[in-house]
Amino acid sequence: MSMKNKPIVNEKSSQKVAKFLEKNNLHKKDFAQMIGVTLSYVYNLIDETIPFSSRGTTLERIATVMDIRPEEFIEYQIPQDPPPYNENLEFLKDAIVHNNLSTVEFLKMFERKKRLNLVDILRGAKPIQIDFCELKGIANALNLDNDELYELWQRRMLEFLKDGGLNLEKNKQLIDLMFEGAKKYLKTLE
Repeated sequence: MSMKNKPIVNEKSSQKVAKFLEKNNLHKKDFAQMIGVTLSYVYNLIDETIPFSSRGTTLERIATVMDIRPEEFIEYQIPQDPPPYNENLEFLKDAIVHNNLSTVEFLKMFERKKRLNLVDILRGAKPIQIDFCELKGIANALNLDNDELYELWQRRMLEFLKDGGLNLEKNKQLIDLMFEGAKKYLKTLE
C-alpha cells in the first residue's frame, strides 16, 4: 500500500513514533540523527515531557523516515502551496520501493552524517546532489545501472543549469557537447 493510500489513525503522535521505533528496531540515537534533532529531544517527545513538535520541518522529517504523510500528525499544519513535482525525486522514491526498501532501510545504507541530508532530499526540501560520486553512492544502494545513474545525473544537471539561468534551447549545442564529453568520461570509469 502506498504511503498516500494508508488510512490515518488517530493516535498520539508520541505513541506513533515510539511504536515505529520499536517495530523497526531503530535506536533513538539513529532516529534523532535522521531527523536532525538531539537524542534528548527524541526521549522527551516520546516520554511526552515536552509537547510534540509542531515545526513543519521536523514533522516532515519524522514522517519521511516513518514512510507516512506528515498530515498523520495532528500537530502538522498543511502548507498553502504544495511542493512542485520533481521527476528526479519521484525516480528516487520509486527506486527505493522497487528495491523493497523502507526509508529507514535505505537510510541505514549510508553513514550517519549523510542521513539527514537524504531525509531532506526525500521530503523534497533539498535537491538531489549534482556531485556524481554522491549520486553513485545512491545508485549503488538502489542497484541502479550506469545508464540509469547517468540519466538521473543528466536530468539533475539540466535542472541545475536551467535554475541557474541558462537558456537550454539557445545553448543546446553547448549542452549536448558537454553531456557527450561527460558520457565519454564516465565510460572510462567502468
